[in-house]
Amino acid sequence: MKKIDLACIIDDDPVFVFGAKKIMELGNICNSFMVFPNGAEALNSLKPIISSKQKLPDFILLDINMPVMNGWDFLDEFIKIPCEKNITIYIVTSSLDPFDMEKAKSYSNVNNYLIKPINSNNLREKLMNEF
Repeated sequence: MKKIDLACIIDDDPVFVFGAKKIMELGNICNSFMVFPNGAEALNSLKPIISSKQKLPDFILLDINMPVMNGWDFLDEFIKIPCEKNITIYIVTSSLDPFDMEKAKSYSNVNNYLIKPINSNNLREKLMNEF
């Protein structure tokens, strides 16, 4: 697996964000990160980056349950943004609800549905299939 240049984490849980970054740093998976505590802040930051064709993340780890704008609302808005680069999205959530799992499959840019907590082995395995 090649090392990923930029990953985006959209999650309101600072413990998860810290752990995910550590897993990717220690596993030599990723060079740098963009982190947002909710979908609204992520959209507000990603839209101008996409329109100005700046460096975009290779993938997004997206939580479903967040304040301000949840993961589903983020996805609904994000897929409307014309983007030359295909950004892979991984739902990373504690939700075991079959409805959420099926809903994730309805988005073409959602690659996988990962249940928290994640570890370096299962994250690396999922990324290896994509990158």
